[in-house]
Amino acid sequence: MGEKMIRVGVVGYGTIGKRVADAIRKQDDMVLTGIVKTKPDYGALIADLKGIDIYTIGEDRIKNFENSGITVKGTVDDLISRCDLIVDATPKGIGLRNKISTYEPRGVRAIFQGGEKAEIADVSFVSLANFEEALGKKYVRVVSCNTTGIVRLIVALTRLGQGIKRVRVFIARRGADPKEYSRGPINDVVPDPITVPSHHALDVRSVLPHIDIVSMAIAVPVTLAHLHMVDIEFEERVSKSRIVDALYSTPRIMVVESVKGFTTPGQVVEWARDMGRHRYDIPENIIFRESISIIDNELYLFMAIHQESIVVPENIDAIRAMEKAASKWDSIRKTDKTLNLVMEGKRYE
Repeated sequence: MGEKMIRVGVVGYGTIGKRVADAIRKQDDMVLTGIVKTKPDYGALIADLKGIDIYTIGEDRIKNFENSGITVKGTVDDLISRCDLIVDATPKGIGLRNKISTYEPRGVRAIFQGGEKAEIADVSFVSLANFEEALGKKYVRVVSCNTTGIVRLIVALTRLGQGIKRVRVFIARRGADPKEYSRGPINDVVPDPITVPSHHALDVRSVLPHIDIVSMAIAVPVTLAHLHMVDIEFEERVSKSRIVDALYSTPRIMVVESVKGFTTPGQVVEWARDMGRHRYDIPENIIFRESISIIDNELYLFMAIHQESIVVPENIDAIRAMEKAASKWDSIRKTDKTLNLVMEGKRYE
């Protein structure tokens, strides 16, 4: 496949955008052409200090940046002219607006995030599930953090070679990301949404259309991670040891054990801090081994999802897929290595 450097721009430099931008800079087959910021806040200052080229959404905004001592290279149109594709990491709904007003008229290819509806893109994407479907596509949507985690888990279990009859997932969602002061604290347990199924089941089917899945979600007053309570029924009984082996050997899934001090998401976050992981990110699914239980043909387990970082490797793989720059497993392996994900014992095939 091709050897040229893929030129990528990132529109939106918040929770996801800044992480994707940093991940792009770690790849040896792509280059971060620049980012788009709407105002000269501390995020823009950090990007400037890192030597990242900054663009903004219009000529009228440039003066605001200059007055803050931040150099701006131009507008989003200037960035697009220098890119092979765009990663749009803007808040929910803005990506669709950008597609209609900017990307489509200029013929630029783009990756969107899970806050957008599936209809925005040619394919909804999770690397392990449908990398090949994104090859050469013009628009790709990386699904949400919870959906990414659920799809990865389902794919890991399909490696057993036994049919999955149905999936039921009950999610305790973090109330807000750590920096989202306007969304918390909340002193309640909030159905999020109150309707059943929650959007997560519908989103999983945008990637795995034949899965029988129902999901429910609540929001709780924490910021660290989501916690999933999973019930999966197989067509036939499957042994716990085979399930554990499948989870241990699947990339981007981390099985943690209580004997090593891991019984809550907060403890895994503390491990990430102590290990020196940048921003204490955990892009892997976190499976609590002692929760893995088999009753008849059903599997039960607890799974945590670090909502700030889990979709970052998917964005990197989506870039390569759209550019036809690597095969599925070559891309996943390369991404995991550059992002320092747990790779020991993983099967990249």
